[in-house]
Amino acid sequence: MRLILYSKSGCHLCEGLQEKLEKVENIDFDLEIRDITTDDNWLQLYQYEVPVLYVTNRTDAEKTEEMIPRPSPRATVQQLEQIIRRYL
Repeated sequence: MRLILYSKSGCHLCEGLQEKLEKVENIDFDLEIRDITTDDNWLQLYQYEVPVLYVTNRTDAEKTEEMIPRPSPRATVQQLEQIIRRYL
């Protein structure tokens, strides 16, 4: 499983979510950070929405991406883990 975090430099919400994601230990996933300022499409889509988190699952020959609703900045690592589990 891969988590994709759309983020931008200087965004404290983005940095906080990334730090918590890096502390999740009970779920095996790869974390990909995408800086929205490096792609015009990402910037147009997410400039007022970051951080945006997607989960990518692969089933046989199919790849699906699903947006995970933005967790509260006050969510603990354990609460974040529970949110991610809902999308496995």
